[in-house]
Amino acid sequence: MIVSTKGRYALRVMIDLAEHRTEKYVPLKEVAARQEISEKYLENILKVLVQNGFLEGLRGKGGGYRLTRDPDQYTVGEVLTLTEGSLAPVSCLVQGAPTCQRIGSCRTYQMWKGLDDLIEDYFSHITIADLASPEEAGNDYVI
Repeated sequence: MIVSTKGRYALRVMIDLAEHRTEKYVPLKEVAARQEISEKYLENILKVLVQNGFLEGLRGKGGGYRLTRDPDQYTVGEVLTLTEGSLAPVSCLVQGAPTCQRIGSCRTYQMWKGLDDLIEDYFSHITIADLASPEEAGNDYVI
């Protein structure tokens, strides 16, 4: 499993919005500048997050984006699954994938399934709040 730029940037945006959380909307321009992400690329990520109810967007003066839930109500797993489609390490474990004809004799299936379970369990226990530090809002993330 390799997390794409889209997934990494989505996490950075969610963390940024958690750290800069107020009653007001945070302008796209500010998030893009802090995170050093092009506004055009960021728009595509924000669109997906808004369409799926992770963020709320408002156009015009005073507009921008904000979280729809408290930061501790978002898991890293759900953000990455939304943006990546799947975190499965092999295609046969992707939800909805056709059943592999070799599953009965596959010597590696249980190994991959175990890794998939570990990834899912690990990311489902880390929240955006865990990664955000509102008292130390910053621009640097190791993601």
